[in-house]
Amino acid sequence: MNDNDAQPRIVYQGKFQRMVVRGTWEYSERTNPGGLAAIIIAVTPEDRVLFVEQFRVPLQARTIEMPAGLVGDIHAGESIEQSAIRELEEETGWTAERAEVLVVGPTSSGASSERVAMVRASGLRKVGPGGGDDSEDITVHEIPRTEAAAWLVQMIAKGYQMDPKLWAGLWMIEHDLDGSVRG
Repeated sequence: MNDNDAQPRIVYQGKFQRMVVRGTWEYSERTNPGGLAAIIIAVTPEDRVLFVEQFRVPLQARTIEMPAGLVGDIHAGESIEQSAIRELEEETGWTAERAEVLVVGPTSSGASSERVAMVRASGLRKVGPGGGDDSEDITVHEIPRTEAAAWLVQMIAKGYQMDPKLWAGLWMIEHDLDGSVRG
């Protein structure tokens, strides 16, 4: 019998994740419907990219991220697009007229079944202060698009942790998934 045929065994179940052993593999699964998170690529009308800063317990460090959140963790049946707009507003205080799913794929296929959707938000308008919900301490950064990559590098030098998907998100501001430049 290979690992693919082995029965999964849940060794820990929490509110948002569970640990699973299947054959010789150990991995985590998201417990929200679909095991999916959305990363929101958002640029304000003033051509500023929205980033969020927060302390992440697993890393024991502050991170810079694009706004993100679990799909369907609050409202069952919520679409990726609806979740993305809700999370954008909650974390940054900006809402969007539209959200477009660009690509969905695994975050770390050797360690987790979680998938992430890269979502481009458009038609942004400011509606509140942002900062996250009561359990979050989020600082919002609005960085000019032309300076965003250099700013991220400066933040790395200051000790912030960065997800490499940030640079994919910056690329997706100006490009469609097939590499063509957005018109």
